Amino acid sequence: MTNDQLEEIVTAIPMPALMVDQTERIIAVNTEAKTLLGQNILQRHFATFLRQPQVIEAIEQSLRTKGTSNTRHLSNDGAQDTTFEVQCRYMNGVGAVSGGALLAVFQDVTHVEQANQMRRDFVANVSHELRTPLTALMGFIETLRGPARDDEAARDRFLQIMNDEANRMNRLVGDLLSLNRVESEERVRPKEQLELTALLKSTLNSLRPLADDADVVLSLDAPEDKIMLVGDSDQLLQVFTNLIENGIKYGGSGGRVEVRVKSSDHDTAMRGPGVRVQIVDRGPGIDPKHVSRLTERFYRADSHRSRQLGGTGLGLAIVKHILNRHRGRLRVESDLGKGTVFTVILPR
Repeated sequence: MTNDQLEEIVTAIPMPALMVDQTERIIAVNTEAKTLLGQNILQRHFATFLRQPQVIEAIEQSLRTKGTSNTRHLSNDGAQDTTFEVQCRYMNGVGAVSGGALLAVFQDVTHVEQANQMRRDFVANVSHELRTPLTALMGFIETLRGPARDDEAARDRFLQIMNDEANRMNRLVGDLLSLNRVESEERVRPKEQLELTALLKSTLNSLRPLADDADVVLSLDAPEDKIMLVGDSDQLLQVFTNLIENGIKYGGSGGRVEVRVKSSDHDTAMRGPGVRVQIVDRGPGIDPKHVSRLTERFYRADSHRSRQLGGTGLGLAIVKHILNRHRGRLRVESDLGKGTVFTVILPR
């Protein structure tokens, strides 16, 4: 088999691939491998470009034993770290003096590594979130069984704290179930016809007692004409409840949370008819360094305050997945000391 034929075989492989013969030189390479390792690698010694010890060892082993070997190659595409599974297979009768050569194929498994890391992070976060209330409950139970057994005042105080911690765990489990349900439905488009202004009025009415307790005024500025959408009313109610409730809890110091609705025949984000719902507060605002990460699971701009107010760190992650299902967008603008604007953009 000629080198041109080997080149054609390697070029046909839809992932980075190269061949190394017994002279330890690269005798064939495809475009994908050149992009990964460098443009001028043909006829060069493989160790010049594959400098990672585990990759060099795998190739040398295959050349020596004329067998197979597997390893991993770590790289960076300029935006993120990447991981490739390298599979080496030996071919007889090719290369210099037909002495044989190995074919090394690089399979990108970055997405698998990221998924595994997300799973590990998720388990760690859930464990951490549950450990604190569980530790508190166990401690108070032990105290009530011992020193505070006959102390009525302490018993009532501890039972109230235990109730709060149990409610916190219940909220966390509820949000986890909600997140799982939303993710499982994310690719199923909703079909229900709903009227947006009526949905927002219902949301504000349900949150008014919370706003009154926080001494916050809620207001709605919406067009008089009905705004019809195709969506899941329960999920969109969850979106607006979460965002307005956050405005009351975290931006309530400004004394006012406004909901503004604007409909357009051509929304730039939707590239067609769309509607924007802004939830505006006059609170302390969010540091810009946190804004891009707000929809990550368990991410909190202010962890202590969020836990004090009963937050689970999952609310905005749920909002993001619901809006993805509705082909919508979430924009966040905030200035420290001036308040925050959450904008929900939906196709109309």
